[in-house]
Amino acid sequence: MKSRSMTTRSTSRANSALNCTSIRHRRGATPDYPGEITPYHGLRITPELSWGLTPSFEAGLYLPFVRDAQGDDYFAGPKFRLKWIAQQAPESGGWFYGINTELAVVQSRFAQDRVAIEFRPIVGYRTPDWLVAVNPVLSSPLTQGYRGGGMDFSPGIKLGKTISTGVQAGVEYYTELGKLARFKPASEQSRTLFAVIDVDRKPWVFNLGVGRGLTDATDKWTLKAIFEFPFE
Repeated sequence: MKSRSMTTRSTSRANSALNCTSIRHRRGATPDYPGEITPYHGLRITPELSWGLTPSFEAGLYLPFVRDAQGDDYFAGPKFRLKWIAQQAPESGGWFYGINTELAVVQSRFAQDRVAIEFRPIVGYRTPDWLVAVNPVLSSPLTQGYRGGGMDFSPGIKLGKTISTGVQAGVEYYTELGKLARFKPASEQSRTLFAVIDVDRKPWVFNLGVGRGLTDATDKWTLKAIFEFPFE
C-alpha cells in the first residue's frame, strides 16, 4: 500500500489529516498472490494524527481503511512515522531537507511482507512562486522470508507554481522501480503522473489530484484528496 503523497511540509504542533484515494480502473485487477485485495475500483480512507515534538521533529500515526470493489470494508493496519526537518525553508525562499521514517504493520491481504520500514528523504527548494521537491524513497520488508534482494526504490518528485494567495497548481510523479540493486524491467515498473492543486488558506488546507498510470503495471486512473485539520 504505497502512499501517493509528497512530503514537503514542515512540522506542526498538532494536526490531523484525512487522505482519500480512489482507484477507478486498474490495468489487470487479478490479485498478485492468493488472498490479495486489489485496489481495483476501491477506496482508501486514511486518517492521520500528527504531533510536533520539537520544531524539527514530528510523530504521526496512519490508520488506513479500505473498501474493495464489492463494498466490503477492512482496516489495513497501522503505520507509525517520525519526521525530522533539519532545514526549514525561509519565508523568502530557500532549501529545505530532512527525512521521514515509517514503520508499517499491514494485513497480509494487502501486502505479503506485512511488516516493512520506509525511509523517505525530503529535499526541496521553495520560493514565493515555485516549489520543487524530491522524495527518493527507500523501503524494505522486515517479515522473515521477504528480506532478501535489498531495498526497494520508489522516487517521487513534485513541481508546483503559485497561482493565487495560498493556492498552488502543479504535477506530482510517483514511481516504483523495484530493488535498488536491480530495477524491474520498464514494463513492470509503476509510474503515475498526477495533476494536483494545493490550497493553504487556513483553516482550509487540502491537496486534490488526478493521476494517470503510464505503464501496464500501474493503476490506470487514481483520484486522491488530502484534508488537514489543525488542533491548535
